[in-house]
Amino acid sequence: MAQDFIVRQAPIDKHMRKIDTLALKSVIEREEAQSPASKLYEDWDNKYAHKATELPDSFRINLRGFHMPTESRVVTSNFGARWGRQHKGLDIKVYIGDTIRAAFSGKVRVVKYDGGGYGKYVVIRHNNGLETIYGHMSAQLVEENQVVKAGQPIGLGGNTGRSTGSHLHFETRLCGVALNPALMFDFRNQDVVGDYYMFHKSTYENEGRWANEVRGKIGNGGYQASDVRGETIPGGLKQKEASSAKQRQMGHMSQNANTVARYHKVAAGETLYSIAKRHGLTVDELCKKNHLTRDVKVRVGQLLRYT
Repeated sequence: MAQDFIVRQAPIDKHMRKIDTLALKSVIEREEAQSPASKLYEDWDNKYAHKATELPDSFRINLRGFHMPTESRVVTSNFGARWGRQHKGLDIKVYIGDTIRAAFSGKVRVVKYDGGGYGKYVVIRHNNGLETIYGHMSAQLVEENQVVKAGQPIGLGGNTGRSTGSHLHFETRLCGVALNPALMFDFRNQDVVGDYYMFHKSTYENEGRWANEVRGKIGNGGYQASDVRGETIPGGLKQKEASSAKQRQMGHMSQNANTVARYHKVAAGETLYSIAKRHGLTVDELCKKNHLTRDVKVRVGQLLRYT
């Protein structure tokens, strides 16, 4: 009899566990909506764009469910030292009135104007632990404490604040500390680097410098790639000069192909052998270019140099 009762009770227990799981998930979602990434941040302050606190030794940042903040593929200024000071984000070429969107779902923390810096800017705290900052906009379309979804319009491109031309200043911060957005975002390919970015306190600065080389500004002083409007303006040339400049530039690149670093983004199912074969290399040559050993397992989203 007891065994029969246990058998009859099992489906009920399974159903109750399912209900409990759904209820717990609902509670977690409500808590995250009220205070995203509360485990990393001690407070919720609408006065300041950022306040640095202690970084974790390591932290996995979930990049799934992202949306690129702009369709523009042109990076005009890298993260890092610039004009004698630290530039703590990426500058992306946008035009006044272009739509700027939330990179991830989260909650708007700051909507303010900073005449000597960000201009009209928005700060969003996300459930993955990041805060993103969007600066120099011409208009803000959200309010403080508003919950937003990834891809939701939050502002319009502009030239407000300390800015020399219309662009989006885009920052990614963890615990108030600026991380190079190029560690996670690839604007030229309109994609993120993978499902996750594994932050390590001891290595993120060196990784950030490397990220500039593979996903930052192209060229010296101007664009080498076309933006979404099809314009190519190398070295600040006027548009009527762009075509011939691009031809000269491509010829220069072909003459110096061996000096141009090119990278392969690892897809699911790929191995060192298949990647090496695809680019006409031996596995040893591919390993040497990337300081790897033959027995290493490559991960999806990893970038491997092949030139």
